Amino acid sequence: MRYVTGWFAARTAGPEIRPSGGREILTVPGARAWAVGHDVQETVFDAAPDGSTLVAAGHCLATSGERRAALAVARTGDLRHAVRLPGSFLTLLWIGGALRVAGDRAGGVPVYWCQQGGVTWWSTAAAPLAALIGTTPAVPVLLADLTLFGVDTQLDHSRYEGVRRVPPGHALLLRPGIAPSTERLPQPGPFSFDQGARQLREALTTAVERRAQAYERVSADLSGGMDSSTVTCLAARIRPTVAVTYTDAHMAEDDDLIYAARTAADVCGITHKIIDAREHKAAQFDGLEDPAALPATDSPSLALGQLAVKAAQLAPAAAHATQAHLTGRGGDNVLTTEHSFYVDQFRAGRRRAALSGAASYARAQKVAPWRVWRQLGRSVVTSYPRALDALARTIAGPRPLAVQRAARWENLAWCGISASAGWLTGAGRRAVADLVDARAQAADPHTTPAALHDRLNLEFMAGSHAGYDAIARQRWDVPIHAPFLDTSVVSACLAIPSYDRIREGTYKPLAQAAFNGLVPDFLLRRQTKTAFTNSLYTGLATNGAALRRIVATSTLAQAGLLDPRRAAADLETAIAGAPAPLADLHMLLVTELWLDSLQTDAATWWRPDTDRSPSCG
Repeated sequence: MRYVTGWFAARTAGPEIRPSGGREILTVPGARAWAVGHDVQETVFDAAPDGSTLVAAGHCLATSGERRAALAVARTGDLRHAVRLPGSFLTLLWIGGALRVAGDRAGGVPVYWCQQGGVTWWSTAAAPLAALIGTTPAVPVLLADLTLFGVDTQLDHSRYEGVRRVPPGHALLLRPGIAPSTERLPQPGPFSFDQGARQLREALTTAVERRAQAYERVSADLSGGMDSSTVTCLAARIRPTVAVTYTDAHMAEDDDLIYAARTAADVCGITHKIIDAREHKAAQFDGLEDPAALPATDSPSLALGQLAVKAAQLAPAAAHATQAHLTGRGGDNVLTTEHSFYVDQFRAGRRRAALSGAASYARAQKVAPWRVWRQLGRSVVTSYPRALDALARTIAGPRPLAVQRAARWENLAWCGISASAGWLTGAGRRAVADLVDARAQAADPHTTPAALHDRLNLEFMAGSHAGYDAIARQRWDVPIHAPFLDTSVVSACLAIPSYDRIREGTYKPLAQAAFNGLVPDFLLRRQTKTAFTNSLYTGLATNGAALRRIVATSTLAQAGLLDPRRAAADLETAIAGAPAPLADLHMLLVTELWLDSLQTDAATWWRPDTDRSPSCG
């Protein structure tokens, strides 16, 4: 697995272990750090005359001049430039005897930490820390991930007991003689729509073009959608790009392939490769018969259910020996927002526009506007902690799903339960309810629904991207990049209020404003988006036997937290092609596979440090 880890022990002797396969990237008094699975050029180091140090590990696209300038400003206490350098990477800042450890804004480069024997260990992967302290998965978090929406299931925790998480947009602050803490990092904004569009144009152009300049062999997804097509067009301006369009029997009926082919024909520098699943005999959920043979990920990854599909899709990139495969992942998260935007809009004082937006949503849902207006009013006067309190009470009841369905438009726009909540046993419901109750105690009472949902959805996508990247590197030696998830891109978009990132009747207006002139006009005018539901149904039916075994041997069921009969009934419904909770089934399957393949032996991750430098305080 690819990760960065280190320790801070300013007042004690340093630990006598180090990560297996780690290359040291930082040695300062009382602290050390190593990169595992990173090429030498993926870590950069800058130091000032007073010993202040900046280390970037991952995809840092900043020039040496930009890094030195950021370090110089950070020495004065202003961290803005250091944490907004272009790219997606881990930042280490050693200034005045204090160490700051910060991941990216989206959460694709997370930071976890724990303490052992007076030493604070941190890492961009939680599994090595869990093995270090001998802990087990935090099952309530896994259950909450499976059954809830609108809930920060991890917050400052992780999917392992005893391993803490630094929320994205924060840094872990380590100082001699002071307990570890997190500090919120400065963020830009707020921006108007036009300001944000200009910032986005510059940030995404930099994110793609600097990658294309850094690598000799570049490939990209070219789905035909706005996001991946924009990334491909920007890359092709700098370097010849192998662009891959994946299709299957169901997707071929939509217009993705038409848009992709036209883009490849209109834009110079694109070598277009079309991959048809029918020719490669690839389907969703292929290849899951042997959990021990699956690639390792730090958390449950949806990409495990797409191994055969991704193998076919990435075959041209692998044949090209690509050094960076660019995708449009994250575009939906930063360019648009969820329907709860009208609650944020009402709270911001734009009430007439909020009521109009709510009425439009009601028409789309085929319900009377007054129902959505009532939900809007109740959500406006209810804080997030109170909404979580109500959710905890619902989950703790005997039939939480029936209660929520019976009063859909009575529910708050903040949070809720998914269909998979019907799989929980009484013990499972109590575990999830206790977690929600704990999160309610720590929830921000000043957040708003759309801002919350935008952040949680972004973090979910960033985590999914990290899992996909880990799998692609292990299986096919293809590094996956997502420029839309770069910190500078995310910051530019989220600095625009959610309700200003949309326009009724216009698909992705922010993209249209930001990318005008960079991509063909017909892409920006596209108003459609292909669904993949039918492809999932086909994969479920094709691999029914293997999927039934996964559910029948469920670790969560063996723990008494999930009723395998109810989950199996929904799986059979999906295999038959009838309406079913496909997303929940997908998450359940990959969660079970992840639990079956955990590597928790400390010897897997750590070895004695035979070249130990003394620590000084």
